[in-house]
Amino acid sequence: MPILKNPHLLLVITTFIWGGNAIAGKFAIGHVSPMMLTFFRWAIALAIISTFASKHIKNDWKAIKENWLYLLLMGGFGYTAFNFFLYSSLQYTSAINVALEQSAMPVIIFVLNYALYRTGVTWLQIFGYCLTLVGVLVTVSAGDPIGMLTSQTTGLNRGDILMAGAAICYGGYSVALRAKPQMHWISLLTCLIAGALVFSVAGVGFEYSLGQTTFPFSLQGILVCLFAGIFPSLISQGFFIQGVSALGANRAGLYINLVPIFAALLAVSLLGEELRLFHALAFVLVVGGILLAQRAESSKS
Repeated sequence: MPILKNPHLLLVITTFIWGGNAIAGKFAIGHVSPMMLTFFRWAIALAIISTFASKHIKNDWKAIKENWLYLLLMGGFGYTAFNFFLYSSLQYTSAINVALEQSAMPVIIFVLNYALYRTGVTWLQIFGYCLTLVGVLVTVSAGDPIGMLTSQTTGLNRGDILMAGAAICYGGYSVALRAKPQMHWISLLTCLIAGALVFSVAGVGFEYSLGQTTFPFSLQGILVCLFAGIFPSLISQGFFIQGVSALGANRAGLYINLVPIFAALLAVSLLGEELRLFHALAFVLVVGGILLAQRAESSKS
């Protein structure tokens, strides 16, 4: 299919689905707890992908055995930990805030790439990344970054902190994809999902021990689990792996900045959230950052 050969289009579709994932996390509140939702999404995803992955798993079995710890940890931190932090953050802050805060991921990817691989970067790219960070700061401070830094505002809350943890997890995962073993992308995705499921089982046990588990017995809870298990878990993760393989982690990571745009549109239309002036300013900074960094990357290539 031509669509599967265009990494830019794949990444746009990916970010649209991720924007929807933040909305699904809001719909989950009161119907399925964060860790239970994380468990069910990976259980559903593994059940689906297993129906057509056996041939590729068999062909790549040697590489899987040699890299089982890498695959387990990548699934655990990149998939389970990220989504647990994401869904938990939505208990305390808006879907628009969460989506905007995901814009920190490209900066984390850039810093880790430079620290580990000494990846080259231009001053224009650095400026673009800084614009992204300013946009995130405007968001978490509710439009008053100076006040937040001087403890005169309560803009930074538990949800913002949890989302920072999610950004670190997925930023590290994106960079670590550079070291992925040579295998078919379906084999890779299947193993990562299996690793995520293993971690999520442990997470559900911990959540249950705290008495915070909510099982998806309602229709809304079931629908949220099905959406999360099919779209953000399978389709977008597969597309993102292909996008990173084609463009590299730095360039592919920049597309994450489109998540706030899609999530904001969905949050306003589906959740009735208010789009405030500081959100609009943050959008301008985020889009400006991605355009500048992309331009710098293109001129450097």
